[in-house]
Amino acid sequence: MSDVCLNPLVLLDSRRLTGANLYWELPCAIIEVQLANEWRDVVRLWREGVTRLLVACDITGQETCERVHDGWAALLVSAPIDALYAMCELNEVAWAMAIYETGFGTATDFEVETRRLRELFAAERNPALLELQQAAADHHVPFLCDDDEVSVGYGYSCQCWPRAALPRPDQVHWSAAHDIPLALVTGTNGKSTTVRMLATIMRAGGLRGGLTSTDFIRVDAETIAEGDYSGNGGARLLLRHPGVEAAVLEVARGGLLRRGLAVHRADAALISNIAADHLGEYGIDTLEQLAEAKFIVHRALDESSPLVLNADDAELRKQERRLRETTEGTTWWFSLLSNNPLVQPPGVACWLQEGALWTNASLAPTMALPRRLCGIQDITASHGGLLKHNVLNAMGAALLAIALGMSDQAIREGLREFRGDEQDNPGRGNWFEHRGIHIVVDFAHNEHGLRALGETVAALSAKRVIVMLGQAGDRSDQAIRNMARAAIAMQPQRMLLYELPGYERGRPLGEPPALIRDEALQNGMEAGRLVMHADPLSAARDALAQAEPGDALVLLALIQRREILQAVHDFMRGGRN
Repeated sequence: MSDVCLNPLVLLDSRRLTGANLYWELPCAIIEVQLANEWRDVVRLWREGVTRLLVACDITGQETCERVHDGWAALLVSAPIDALYAMCELNEVAWAMAIYETGFGTATDFEVETRRLRELFAAERNPALLELQQAAADHHVPFLCDDDEVSVGYGYSCQCWPRAALPRPDQVHWSAAHDIPLALVTGTNGKSTTVRMLATIMRAGGLRGGLTSTDFIRVDAETIAEGDYSGNGGARLLLRHPGVEAAVLEVARGGLLRRGLAVHRADAALISNIAADHLGEYGIDTLEQLAEAKFIVHRALDESSPLVLNADDAELRKQERRLRETTEGTTWWFSLLSNNPLVQPPGVACWLQEGALWTNASLAPTMALPRRLCGIQDITASHGGLLKHNVLNAMGAALLAIALGMSDQAIREGLREFRGDEQDNPGRGNWFEHRGIHIVVDFAHNEHGLRALGETVAALSAKRVIVMLGQAGDRSDQAIRNMARAAIAMQPQRMLLYELPGYERGRPLGEPPALIRDEALQNGMEAGRLVMHADPLSAARDALAQAEPGDALVLLALIQRREILQAVHDFMRGGRN
């Protein structure tokens, strides 16, 4: 075969999955590859190569798993937690052997590679680690492990050691290591708001609650770290914090697919909704596949621990039916519609009825009766029910709180206390009013989020709507155009389009806003109503400068949130922005 022939077999990523994942509960090494459909047979050669190398390295008791669909394939090899790096190397050697047999790549010296792999497995081996892991399982105690530290117990009961200096199991104070109430939250939109609502309910119930999110980690009211902590590293940092008595983890799609679940068990998990976002990454190309990925959180639940789902979301309903065909478990539903069949008896649910939240959820289901939980006016972040998405978020947070043993009174107080403003929920639906001007600063960054925001804007009956928006370069052309159409549906008088410096992610500078502009023109907006800006802050300042009484300003702050909020405050104080 010619050396100049384009290689149809491309290794996309090789990594560890350290927890339960899309495929199974086992820690493993995974490789994802791009391959043309006519080259699918390479997966069989690859799997055979893995088996041959495992035998040659005297590695026993491990399993393989594969997943293949159009243009993409993955092969997983299970491994103990003290052999994951070496197993990644073994998987890569097997891939190299397979593509050479197919006519690409270079020959592999099997004996040389086998010796090298044996040395890697021997160097990584840590019997003390495996012994401690097994002892934690025997004592039914939480166990966390990373490259630097190992711990047992969560929060206030956590005991932690350097990975290189582990105690013997008989040296561990097992009776002092405990679980804490723990919930997981995932979905396309609404995750951050829901975890923050639940953390506020925990505080109202007298617990020092901790949360992870895409913006920060908080313990009680204290921010202990800033940044995106929605992955496994954030979970470990929070769950090892000595001040934590209960926790809720925002679990983002990326972290689930890159590393798997951070924890082995949880008391409840919630999936807010499924909508098109980040499609085309990690072999996730459709809403059905995205729903599968979000449902990874169910692997942390036992049969009595509820999976909390939005009954108004069609993809969640479909995926739950598929899940329950093979897996026993408990599902609690929430809905804005009291006549939704899933919230009717004998279902366990939370629903909206006559301006109030009602539920029949209880940790003692045989005694559960429908009861009024709180009025819409008690959900401060819903602005009297105007923000319907925050009513849904409140329902989900309430059901999680019940699953964690919180009282109805704590739920009412927490939902009343959570204002949804820039202190409680920075950048998520922060509303301001000044001299008849409505201003919202929000993180909506996909079609689903913008449509929900658009419903709220429509209810304002504003004289003019001014929208600023942009998008990162890792979204597909279609996703960017769909987002643009959702913004256009707000019937803006002006659209201020911006670059996202540093988030081009493979696209030429200016391409995402150009796509938005083109979609706006195709949908009938005049070119003079479309203004380009170098970044979100300059677009926000432009919107504020032209604001008039009766206007609604929709400031979609994907970056520079603090600076944009400061510009809003300057505007409201009458200063220059």
